Amino acid sequence: MTELIDEPGAILDCGWGRLIFGHTFPDPESVAETVLQEEPGRRDIAFYLNDPQIVLNHSPQELFLDPSSTFRLHKANYEPAKKPKPGIVVGELTSEADLEEVNRIYSALHMVPVKTDYVWARRASTRFRYWIARHEDDGRILGVAMGVDHTKCFNDIQNSSSLWALAVDPQAELPGVGESLTRHLAEYFFRNGRDMMDLSVMHNNKGAIRLYEKLGFEKVAVFAIKRRNSINEKLFVGAPPEKGFNPYAQIIIQEALRRSISVDPIDPERGYFKLSTGGRVVTCRESLTDMTSAIAMSRCSDKQLTSDLLRDAGLCVPAQMVAGKAGENERFLQRHGSVVVKPAMGEQGHGISVDVRTPEELATAVEEARKWDETVLLEQFAEGEDLRIIVINGEAVAAAVRRPAEIVGTGQHTVKELIESLSRRRAAATGGESRIPLDAETERCVRANGYAMTDKLPEGEHLRVRKTANLHTGGTIHDVTERLHPSLREAAIQAAATIEIPVAGLDLIVPSVEGPGYVFIEINERPGLANHEPQPTAERFIDFLFPQTVLPPKPIRRKA
Repeated sequence: MTELIDEPGAILDCGWGRLIFGHTFPDPESVAETVLQEEPGRRDIAFYLNDPQIVLNHSPQELFLDPSSTFRLHKANYEPAKKPKPGIVVGELTSEADLEEVNRIYSALHMVPVKTDYVWARRASTRFRYWIARHEDDGRILGVAMGVDHTKCFNDIQNSSSLWALAVDPQAELPGVGESLTRHLAEYFFRNGRDMMDLSVMHNNKGAIRLYEKLGFEKVAVFAIKRRNSINEKLFVGAPPEKGFNPYAQIIIQEALRRSISVDPIDPERGYFKLSTGGRVVTCRESLTDMTSAIAMSRCSDKQLTSDLLRDAGLCVPAQMVAGKAGENERFLQRHGSVVVKPAMGEQGHGISVDVRTPEELATAVEEARKWDETVLLEQFAEGEDLRIIVINGEAVAAAVRRPAEIVGTGQHTVKELIESLSRRRAAATGGESRIPLDAETERCVRANGYAMTDKLPEGEHLRVRKTANLHTGGTIHDVTERLHPSLREAAIQAAATIEIPVAGLDLIVPSVEGPGYVFIEINERPGLANHEPQPTAERFIDFLFPQTVLPPKPIRRKA
């Protein structure tokens, strides 16, 4: 496919699909026919349509009107920022590896990835260009956007440009990435003589719309048409009728609906629903189902029992004891130098204190853990990466490293203010599932690093404010499935088999995800499958529950 086609109208291949400039076509029928030529796995967009209703009428079963709004920024209405966002640098692509990272972000946000070789070969194109936002300190890619110069693409009498495929890493810790990219593209096009820049945004994305209006964008009557396909399914089918479910239930429900499995929303607030098809019925609470036995569930919830069973099976676990009298606890601490204190039964990181080193901290941590369970465990602290492996039906489906919440100083805000700001962003990125608690454990971690909650953190200074990496306490999750050492994969499968649990999240501490060393920390009977996208956790989960819905592989056609 060529980058630009002049007949019957202007078409630009952007790497993820084609932009079809509808107003350059001779008639609505030719626009519709062009959209219907979309390639598999791509997302084409027909934009600037003179008669969208006639384009739709040409093939109403295959096309739909995109539920997005168009906003326009005029050069005369734009005011540059007084100063750039701290810690963010916007620039061009420097290697094909940048595009792999861009695709990671796109996949995490359910966006169509780009064809890396195609985009890299056209990185200096005057028609379209990708820009990336990096972390100033370590060069990590935080976001991406693509700009299109309409004057270079066709004889544009409006002398305009547009912004597309804007995406911000949902785990980016710095605020203002989207604004930095939007401003950069606008200023780039205005410097190069363009009079305006358009962009398209989902009609219900209130946060993005507020940002664009703040920058001077105005809503305009411009429409887009797309083809009905699996990529666009959510846009033309609409949201499922079940409301109030958290992301961990939603990802399973969406996969079930995609396979025409009926969903009965028993109790959305608590995550309960029932799936049924072909006479088979399974009740779920998120990823916990009635296929997990009460015995397996009780083994997981009792962390001491979990440790004993895994040790007896020959798997590696840290030294552990039940907290008793102060003297016994302190002797255990003295033997190991650093310990983890946690309630024997609990979840989501509640009551856990990590890397406890002094008798005073130990006494406080035991008291905090007892708020969640009378039995408290002391465990040898293991240095390394916090690894979660998802095992479904005897298969290690996904693996991710979990990192504790970390703030970055601005030189103007206190530690507490930065924690509250990051907590709000984490909550927004996870549907309210991830927040950093302002509790005694957070204050302990802050003090251990030499700061008080009221201190202003110097600009650029990084400060971990939790020791645990649980998502529910502000931790971030980074997929490592492809890098996982085979020994870790096998150990996780063996551990799930030992507990006799079909679906589990296994927590390990490892020196490296690419090496064989590990210790098991605990097993979660209700793992959050949504935390491991783009790995196919929901797909494998529904495969396990309803094997009759698994599509057989397509036969390989051989030439005679």
